[in-house]
Parts: sequence; C-alpha cells; structure tokens
Amino acid sequence: MNEEPVRRINFRAFKVLCREMSTYEDLNTLFNEIVELICRSFEVKACAILLFDERLQELFHVASYGISDTYLEKGPIPIRIEDSALAKGQVVCIEDMSTDKRILYPDAAEQEGFASMICFPISCRKEVIGMIRVYHHEQLRLAEYDLDSFSVLNRLLGLIIEHHGMKNFIEEVKSSFSNLPLRMIKGIES
Repeated sequence: MNEEPVRRINFRAFKVLCREMSTYEDLNTLFNEIVELICRSFEVKACAILLFDERLQELFHVASYGISDTYLEKGPIPIRIEDSALAKGQVVCIEDMSTDKRILYPDAAEQEGFASMICFPISCRKEVIGMIRVYHHEQLRLAEYDLDSFSVLNRLLGLIIEHHGMKNFIEEVKSSFSNLPLRMIKGIES
C-alpha cells in the first residue's frame, strides 16, 4: 500500500524561515534556529546540520535539535563527497537505519530511537559543503513539494555560509593590513 506522502512544509513558516535566514549575523544562532524550526514544522524526531571538512574528508556537527550528546559523540563521520549521491545534489533517503549499509552506527541510531533519515545536501555554487539530516522514529516520506522546498532552503543556507566565510576572510585581511608598519603600506593605499 503506497500512500502519497503528505505535504509537511507550511508555506508561511517557510517564508518566515527564509526571511529570518537573511538577517542573522551569527551563524551558530542561525543553525540552531533552523534545526529547531525544521523539527517543529515537520513534526520529526530530530535534525542536524553537518558541514564537510575537505582536509579530513569528514562531516562535523554544527547544530542539532532532538539529538543526545551521546549520539553526537559516537564517532567520526567519514565521507567521500565525490562518491556520494550528495555530490550530485541528490536527496538521500534511508528508510531503515538499522539495516542500511550506509549507516556507520546503526546501534547508536537504534538507541536514539531513529528509524529513518533523510539527508539534504547544502551546496554553494556547484560544491557540496554539508548536509541537513532529518531523523524520525518511523519511516519518513516527504512530498515532492517538501523536497523542492528543502532544496531551495539548502541553497540559500549555502550562500549564507559562503557569505559569512568571505566576510570573515575580509575582516582578517583588514586586520592584518592595519597591523603592517606604515613604511610597508606606502604605495599600496592608492
């Protein structure tokens, strides 16, 4: 019996979230607001934002809601982005976390009460820079509208992350530049 998934995203809540995303100065606060809003709006068990560390080839948690510290500290999450469906911008649905071979810590997921997970890539331009993971205590199926909405949300989030990264870089350059001796700055300012 294959029922059609019910739409879970409330358009008003989605508009508020997108508007709010563009006003945050602090990324950590924004990340925490997003994961909480996703859990409350979708009525799901938990949500996490993970970013990709290119040097270590691992994902690291930057925000979560509804997830215990024990689960968050279960171990590293190695990933080869280029080999994954996420690199192609695809949503990854894991219907049974206890048996799916892609799950590194199925026992920890079971102890946490997670049965299914949906991973949405966070991308900026053509690069995957992380993901949002949505966990639920039963099989979670989303309507096409919800999947499209998450895609828009994650692209916006990717641009915001890149913007903050560039802003921090420029501030560091300004700070370094202002610490140079005056004799070294002559001729550069014009």
